[in-house]
Amino acid sequence: MWQKIPPVFKNKYVIVIVAFLVWLTFFDRNNFIAQLRLGRILSEKRAQKEYYQAEITRDSTSLEELMTDTLSLEKFAREKYLMKRDDEDIFLIVKEKE
Repeated sequence: MWQKIPPVFKNKYVIVIVAFLVWLTFFDRNNFIAQLRLGRILSEKRAQKEYYQAEITRDSTSLEELMTDTLSLEKFAREKYLMKRDDEDIFLIVKEKE
């Protein structure tokens, strides 16, 4: 049986390296498969972080505009909370769901 095995695989260093790679790939707590999965999750979280930072910046500029400009505050109150002046009427158009 030992005659059929190539001499490269009889070397104890090759056996140890192959066993080490198998151990790292499948059995270790920080194996390659888990590292790939964690890398994918990390990239998703970084994309979410960029999205939320952009949203925070957009909302901060909107808030600053609302706090400083009375015309934009009036526009926001009319659009968001349906406020009106005393001499105006508001007509709402609501689309029905199918």
